[in-house]
Amino acid sequence: MPRSSIRPDPVLIQAVIAGALSFAHLHDLANAAGQSGWKAWAYPVSVDLLLVAAWRRLRTARRDRSAWTWFVIALGASLGANIATAGLLDLHQVPAWLRILVAGWPALAFLGGTLLVHSPAAPTPAPVTSEAEKPAVPEVEVHRPDEPTRTPAPELTPAPTPPPVKPAAAAPVVPAALVDHARKLTEAHQASTGSPMPADVLSARLGLPEDMTRVITAQLQLT
Repeated sequence: MPRSSIRPDPVLIQAVIAGALSFAHLHDLANAAGQSGWKAWAYPVSVDLLLVAAWRRLRTARRDRSAWTWFVIALGASLGANIATAGLLDLHQVPAWLRILVAGWPALAFLGGTLLVHSPAAPTPAPVTSEAEKPAVPEVEVHRPDEPTRTPAPELTPAPTPPPVKPAAAAPVVPAALVDHARKLTEAHQASTGSPMPADVLSARLGLPEDMTRVITAQLQLT
């Protein structure tokens, strides 16, 4: 490979320097919080991996709230370590709440990484094609000489609609006092003649039309 083709990338060099400094700050903070040895070196790896995993998820799903949440958490942990080790925090006397956060970070990072890896990505909506963009397909009419001619079926004449059925007239309402009066007349006639009173005689005695007299006679028979 020619020597002239190898050119240093300033952006890549800057990323390596920033990553190394952030890595060292996270290590120093974890070590000051009681995580010594290899555990102090594992904390910056955990934070950076969670940050990268959340960023990769955001590249494919910009509106994924879960990815944004874990990205902000990992970024906050990295920025917090950088600020805490800038002389604002006494690393020889780390407060109890910071020790609790550092000790609980592995479980939080494991949960975030698991959700980012195993949560299904939102499906990409298919592009909507308008009617104007659809290609026009010409219609081709094919004639077959050996195909028999189809005779259209005759149109069926709809059956005449039957006339509406008129509802039956409601039976006239007879007052209870009139029924009692008719009962007394029929009982008196039965007692004097020994036979039931005919309907026409009852109609004449009551001075009512025959249809109402029949209703009264029916009610007397029911009672």
